[in-house]
Amino acid sequence: MALESGDTMTLATASRYAGLVLACARREYPNKLDHVMAGAFDVRSPRELHPAFYGCFDWHSAVHGHWLLARLLRAFPALPEATEIRTLLDEHLAPERVRGETAYFTRPGRQSFERTYGWGWLLKLDAELATGGTRWHAHLQPLREAVVAAFEHFLPRQPTPIRTGVHPNTAFSLSLALDQARVSGNLRLEALLVERARTYYLRDRNAPLAWEPGGEDFLSPCLEEASLMAKVLPAPDFRPWLEAFLPDLSSLGALTPAQVPDRTDPKLVHLDGLNLSRARNLRELAATLDPGEPRQKALADAARRHAQAALPHVLSGQYEGEHWLATFAVRLLAP
Repeated sequence: MALESGDTMTLATASRYAGLVLACARREYPNKLDHVMAGAFDVRSPRELHPAFYGCFDWHSAVHGHWLLARLLRAFPALPEATEIRTLLDEHLAPERVRGETAYFTRPGRQSFERTYGWGWLLKLDAELATGGTRWHAHLQPLREAVVAAFEHFLPRQPTPIRTGVHPNTAFSLSLALDQARVSGNLRLEALLVERARTYYLRDRNAPLAWEPGGEDFLSPCLEEASLMAKVLPAPDFRPWLEAFLPDLSSLGALTPAQVPDRTDPKLVHLDGLNLSRARNLRELAATLDPGEPRQKALADAARRHAQAALPHVLSGQYEGEHWLATFAVRLLAP
């Protein structure tokens, strides 16, 4: 594929990634539901339960697949798939379909549905639709408001962050939601997210990076936290925080990309996602350092190694990775 350096995305690669999502956005099965049934009336197909986000194996993958399509449409106006993308977004983000998603999300007993990974991705999708000035942003309003309300209800009640390398990771979701709060000018949500990040992480010291990665991680708990705090803290406050959190910052330059033993295994292929998200984290942290500083170059080089370890496998031919990995590649290459 045409990603020799791991630094940029070509139109050809964007087209391939868009094709992956278009191939699965209407693919209802296989499907992994996060669904609590309150009675026989809840025994329904994925498409009936989720009229907008029923494809791509699970709800959150469908949501961030739509983010990928909207992001690439804005970044590459000449994308060969542009017309097909607009047709799909018109179909899936039609007001009646969004109302169906909102009804599902707000029903009693659904308070933990996709909390908070799917919530964060929904707001990230909303931020992209708003940035692009699209009609779909207005269509998404009821679900956006429901998700914002869920964050505002839940976060003050969550006493400590979830520190894991998979979906429930708190830092990752806060970062996605913070992007939306700032794009939308939602000062109340932004203040809550910043307060929670500072409460959860400001006193952290000596990150246990040697414990990573777990065997099915697609996120680095330590690096996601550092990336979040780079968004939350002013630069003069972030640098001393980072020095205390990662005292041997130069050691990040020696991080080794994870090896994926079996890309047909839906958990083990998470490690390709870990390499992509680590590459993004390392690039973001490198950007906080002074240009020309040796540590800055070490982090940038480590980011490139991680990207190069994973990017050739985004288009693997295996649905276990192809239904979601392109999103992580696009967040790295077209943030």
